Amino acid sequence: MSDSDKPSGALFWGCFIALITTAFGFITRIFMLSDSEIQNKLGLDAGEVGQYIGIQIWPFAISIILFSLIIDRVGYKFSMIFAFSCQIIWTVMGYIAISSETMDLDTRKNLILWGGFILALGNGTVEAFINPVVATMFTKAKTKWLNILHAGWPGGLVLAGMLVILMEEAAWENKILLIAIPAVIYFVMLIKQTFPVQERVSAGISYKGMLSEFGFLGGLVAAFVIFLQLDDSLGKHVPSIVLMLICAAMAIGLGAYTKSLGRPLMFVLLLIMMPLATTEIGTDAWITGLMENVVKASANFHPGWVLVHTSAIMMVLRFFAGPIVHKLQPVPLLIISSVLAIAGLAALSGVSGIFWIFAAASLYALGKTFFWPTMLGIVSEQTPKGGALTLNAISGVGMLAVGVLGTPYIGSLKEKTIVSEVALVEEASMVPGLIKDGQLSKSVLKEQDKLYGTIKYPVLQMDAVDELIKSAPEGEREKISKKITDAKDGSDQKALMSMTVFPFIMLVAYVFIFLHFRSKGGYKPLDVSAEG
Repeated sequence: MSDSDKPSGALFWGCFIALITTAFGFITRIFMLSDSEIQNKLGLDAGEVGQYIGIQIWPFAISIILFSLIIDRVGYKFSMIFAFSCQIIWTVMGYIAISSETMDLDTRKNLILWGGFILALGNGTVEAFINPVVATMFTKAKTKWLNILHAGWPGGLVLAGMLVILMEEAAWENKILLIAIPAVIYFVMLIKQTFPVQERVSAGISYKGMLSEFGFLGGLVAAFVIFLQLDDSLGKHVPSIVLMLICAAMAIGLGAYTKSLGRPLMFVLLLIMMPLATTEIGTDAWITGLMENVVKASANFHPGWVLVHTSAIMMVLRFFAGPIVHKLQPVPLLIISSVLAIAGLAALSGVSGIFWIFAAASLYALGKTFFWPTMLGIVSEQTPKGGALTLNAISGVGMLAVGVLGTPYIGSLKEKTIVSEVALVEEASMVPGLIKDGQLSKSVLKEQDKLYGTIKYPVLQMDAVDELIKSAPEGEREKISKKITDAKDGSDQKALMSMTVFPFIMLVAYVFIFLHFRSKGGYKPLDVSAEG
């Protein structure tokens, strides 16, 4: 390894631990909000749980995009201090909300909800400063070192996940305090460091030149996902058309100011980031619940171990990404990763038994390991004039997309699978009015319509099913009820097969990108000084 490839000691590893801290905050909140005891203690229904989980995703995207626009002016150190402060504020708010015996319920729920919002702002700001810092430190090996840096995310999931599972008997307020440990460590490591000048700035590329890499087309993608999020959050108070016009004006204004459509490759990569983020972050958010029934049927252990296992594989592989990236190059690596992710999700959808569950999970982990950091590497290498903006905006768009499109769409796939699996139960035909033309009767289904009809799905109403079962032959009622319940529970795992659509879209896109580069003589990183 040459001297230019060596990490700058405390600076690199401080950034690494900062990313570990974001994972601590993410997974501890996921586990906490999935805990039935906490749900009962705070009086949270399923819809509220989804809202509380969602609020730790979209503010992340907002802060990473906003800080990318100003980070070269306010400085990396200021951004680091802001991120640390947000994470500590959440720790205090969460601890008070869970531990208090005198505070009223609404106040405690608001502390959890808005504490998650503040945590997400801090986590997004962490990504906003660590990505450009590391890309600037290792200009000749960006993809390699961004992969090593992003080993911190699965590493944090592994450490925090294991600690929470092993602390199962401990009070939740003590588990919430876990995030403070890595937060204090990276703050102490980074507060005295001198941060590098971003390569875009040192090369003399203007602020307008940076925005030009993103351009109108990039702004259009960002405006689209921002509109969906704002409409979801504020649609009850602000007319959708007003929000749409505001977001459209943002994209048009960016195009008019820069007089640029943006780099076409950047536009394509932004679109790919939507299914990519859903494959990694969205599936991670759902996989514990989707695998719960099959895991408990195979062995009596916490389903969270599946997520810990896949995260451990990702952490190890990202640490040794250098030789892999050098051998395969970024785009072929992403093609292979897409194939492995498809195979892993397909395998997970049908396995049983502890050995095969973890074997399939390993295959899925191999697939998703290099997605996120390799995409960041390609963006940094192919749009160097974009500086912090293009590098971080793609993560922001991905996080917004998974929050407003990916996660709800996975939920819709889950509900559709429940309906189709229950309709296949032979005994269901013995229930008058339940099956019609081979499908469940509309009387037991509730149609959901989200995001202007882009996500439509039926939800099975078990109360209505139970009512119909009362009219079935008396001796068969208990058997029919059990069969339907088993089919409903077993459908969760099978929903993973439908999720292969996300890596399949990515596979097709990466093949076209590979052919594009090959037609130009092969993949080559661009030199920011030459670009200037």
